[in-house]
Formats: sequence, structure tokens, C-alpha cells
Amino acid sequence: MLNVQYNNMYFDELNLDDRLLDALYEMRFDKCTPIQEKAIPPLLEGHDLVGIAQTGTGKTAAYLLPILNQLCTGHYPEGKVNCLIMVPTRELAIQIDQALEAFSYYLPFSGVAVYGGNDAHRYDQELQGMKMGADILVATPGRLISHLQLGNVDLSKVSFFVLDEADRMLDMGFHDDIIKIASYLPPKRQTLLFSATMPDAIQQMANSLLHHPVNVRIAVSKPAEGIDHKAYICYEPQKMRILETLLKQEEIHKAIMFVSKKTKVKDLAIKMRKMGIRLAQMHSDLTQEERNHVMQDFKAGRINLIIATDIISRGIDIDDIQLIINYDVPRDAEDYIHRIGRTARAGKRGRAISLVNEEDQSYFGKIERFLGNEIPKLPLPDGLTEGPSYNPRTHRHPAKKRPARRLPARLRKPKNS
Repeated sequence: MLNVQYNNMYFDELNLDDRLLDALYEMRFDKCTPIQEKAIPPLLEGHDLVGIAQTGTGKTAAYLLPILNQLCTGHYPEGKVNCLIMVPTRELAIQIDQALEAFSYYLPFSGVAVYGGNDAHRYDQELQGMKMGADILVATPGRLISHLQLGNVDLSKVSFFVLDEADRMLDMGFHDDIIKIASYLPPKRQTLLFSATMPDAIQQMANSLLHHPVNVRIAVSKPAEGIDHKAYICYEPQKMRILETLLKQEEIHKAIMFVSKKTKVKDLAIKMRKMGIRLAQMHSDLTQEERNHVMQDFKAGRINLIIATDIISRGIDIDDIQLIINYDVPRDAEDYIHRIGRTARAGKRGRAISLVNEEDQSYFGKIERFLGNEIPKLPLPDGLTEGPSYNPRTHRHPAKKRPARRLPARLRKPKNS
């Protein structure tokens, strides 16, 4: 695998079409991020690429710019899908579609975003966009499979295949869909895989879909210095009382609370509305229209708190979020970084408070070791009994119990014997 050194490059030092540089100038983009500097040159040369980089490092531009630049050569069929970008969520599909519109402002290329959870009108828009010959298709796996099965889209001329946030797609169970979609593509293509982590499953997928890829790895960055980290060490039943005290003591204008499951999101929303908090839910059961409405209300200040799964831990762009609450501790340090990265943006300050029960202490200990320091622990509110002691190296998450092994039927004794 090839490797590239980082030299703090400017976009106008790259071999990019002048129309792309004009768009970047209008967007006030002048200097490459590390992932852009490392990825763009080999992509312009036509190499496959594996990019390990977290959200917020500029990876969307790292692949869109060289793909658009190659389309500028005119060596690709008109009226056909020349680039397919696979993403795990509707939010990311919309975000990439918007970035594509900005980068290609001075170019004749078109794109269409294809994602599920929409009404018939949206489905018709997708059909029209594909039939009109969108050059670049941004899609979630499930929705694209549906279009392929109905014969709505032709992927036989795709020259660029991008898997963005591949680790999340595998976590969401899309492995088989991705392999099936890849079977519709021509074998001769340029394939790009981007992921925040590189577990064995991602490595295996890269081995099967990519050909001698360039390997680009950007270290996970530490959180912004403007974030004040705190934690409560508590038992699970104590969390609601802590929340009630916390939200009453502070005047919260914008906060996000992350929860592990959508069923818990719904349950907490019911309980916390009784506290008089203006809140909304965000999880995979909401339609895209409902999600957009929630974000509009949040930006406008009509609601103060979003209770969410990790569906919005990446990809939202709001600069004045004051507080992040981890009702449930994330399972790894990178997820923690993504969550708390929603606050202390644009040079502002923010807070991150985690509620750590006994079972989650080992996970929280890993987060502290990644950060390089212990996060201060707050005393429990008045009226609560003492919480558990904090020792993340002894409070391990309980292993899943294996089902009892049973003898084959032919070897079991009859009940009456």
C-alpha cells in the first residue's frame, strides 16, 4: 500500500480544474486538511483508496473533488450514473448532496440523493433524477436496493464507487446489501472506502472490493479544548433524578442528550416532558420530514433539548449547542468524541456530562485513557443515596450468558424414565 506525507498543501497546488478552484475560492476553502492532502493526489492518479478518518476531517471534499475533476475530462458517458456514493443515513446523504451542489457550482454535472423514509412525492423525485441521467448518485443501501430490484437505475457505467462511513453501514447491518450493490457495478472502476475505524470486517470488505488501494490514516483528533468534561457515577435508577436537578439548576438554551436505544429515547421523552422541558426526539423511526422539522425547531430555539440516538452524533452543523449529556456511555472513545464534538464549535465553549452506571464504568475508563486524563466526578444531588464506587478496571461489563447446551434429542432420556 502507498503512503503519503502531510505537507500543509493549498488547493491551488493540486492539479484541479479551474472551475473547481473557483468554487473552492467562493466557499473560502484555501488550505487542504490532512485527509484531503493525502487522498486527493492518489485519487487523481486513479488509485483505489482506503481512508481512515473521523467525521469533520474534510473527507467529503477529499473524494468529491478528485471525482468531479476526473469527470471534467469528458471521458465518461453522458446521461449515465458515473459515480455511486453509498452512505449509512439520510442525514449524511443530504449533507453530501449539498456539498456536491456547492463544489460543482461552475460545472455541468448533476447529482441526486436517494434515501428511504419518504413519501411518494420524494420517491418520484428520485425516479426523475435518475432517469434524467444524474452523474453522481448518493444513496443509502436499502433504498438503492429497492430501485435496483424495480429496474429504476442502471449502474453498469459507474466508474467511481465510494463507501462513506463504511463502519457505520456494517454496524447497521448493510454488509449483504453493499455486496449485492457492488455486483451491479462494472469490475473496472475506482473504489474508495472511508471509515472512522478499521475493524476486521472493514478490512475484509476492502480486500474484496478494492484493488491495491492507497492506505490513508488520519489519527482521531482530541476534542476541542473549550469542552468542560464532567461525570456522575451513579446507579441506573438515579439517572432521572440527576437529570431533573441538572436541568433545573441550569438555563439550557440548546442541549443534546444521547441515549443508546430508540425505545429509551421515547420513554425518556415522555418522562422529561412532565418536567416542563421543551424537547424533541431524534431516532430512526422518524421520517425525513419529521427530522428536518426537529432540526429547524432546534435551530430556531423553539425546543431546548433533543433526546437522540447516535443518529445525530455526526453530521449536524449547529454552532451554539451548550451541553451534551451522555445518558448512556458510548461503547468506544471515538463515539464519545463524535458526540461531544457537537458542542464548543466555532471557538465557543461547551459542556459534556456523562451519567456512568456500574456496567458502563469500563467503557468510561477507556474514554478517559484515550483523553489522557481522568474526567472530574460530580457529587450526586441532595436526596440521593451514595452511588457506586468508581473503579473502571474492576467494574467490567457483564459477559453475555451462553445458552445452556442441550443434548441431541436422540441422546436425551425419556421424561418418564
